[in-house]
Amino acid sequence: MRQRQQLEQAVKTVSALQQELDDAVTLIELGEAEDDDASVAEGESSLKKLSEDAQRRSVEALLSGEADGNDTYVEVHAGAGGTESQEWAEMLTRMYARWAEQRGFKVTMIEVSAGEEAGLKSATLEIKGENAYGWLKTESGVHRLVRISPYDSNARRHTSFASVWVFPVIDEEIDIQINESDCRIDTYRSSGAGGQHVNTTDSAVRITHMPTGIVVASQQERSQIKNRAIAWAMLKSRLYERELKAREEKANAEAASKTEIGWGHQIRSYVLQPYQMVKDLRTGETSTNPDAVLDGEIDAFLEASLAHRIKGGGPAEVEDIA
Repeated sequence: MRQRQQLEQAVKTVSALQQELDDAVTLIELGEAEDDDASVAEGESSLKKLSEDAQRRSVEALLSGEADGNDTYVEVHAGAGGTESQEWAEMLTRMYARWAEQRGFKVTMIEVSAGEEAGLKSATLEIKGENAYGWLKTESGVHRLVRISPYDSNARRHTSFASVWVFPVIDEEIDIQINESDCRIDTYRSSGAGGQHVNTTDSAVRITHMPTGIVVASQQERSQIKNRAIAWAMLKSRLYERELKAREEKANAEAASKTEIGWGHQIRSYVLQPYQMVKDLRTGETSTNPDAVLDGEIDAFLEASLAHRIKGGGPAEVEDIA
């Protein structure tokens, strides 16, 4: 049913674009025949708007991967740097949550590990919505923040890193076999704001897949059984995403994007001081409004990276814009 709805919506979209194009062209032709400048101007304005809409739709047409239509998990991990990096991880987590909310998607915090003083050591979001994974799949990588540290009494500029990992939520139609003997399961007390069972029972669950080193965790439910089920589902999703990535790398002969959280491996830089700019180091896409970007306005970056990924070619030259 989901696939049918997506196909029906795609057909309706193309039909609507065609009809709008015909109407605009007809309006311009009539205006020119009757020397009606107002009608010509209205038709040209419609064509301009239609061109922008068609461009946006063309990017959506790129979302044709095997799992692009699925819901998604987004993991954020702070890099080295203590409180600075942990606050940066929290800012990134909020950015993706705000982006999803603005699209009408449902956002659930699956796991969170708070920093010692502020921010987050790590967090996992589950984002449910049409093509959620397809839109965010190119966000995996290291993100760099440059700003004047609010924690530095000398007001010096600091550089912080955080990594983002995006993988799809898989449904029951995709069969992933996992040997439990290959996994280590740990239970621990949930962190966060109290509750009848939170912080009093070992309800949180962490699963480590020994052959791959993949670690997943869930603490959103009060029941250990429910958290265990969520963690298993996340592990299956991670393994599935790993296989998708392996296929893509084999086909495109591209290097993996998940590497050390530090210099030389970042995909995007967010500079707040001494000037303001966000730059994607793969596509060259920029924004001079970091506040808007950090408030969830990242569509331009998502569209550029999707188009770059489909068209191929090596990554854009990485330059130090700090």
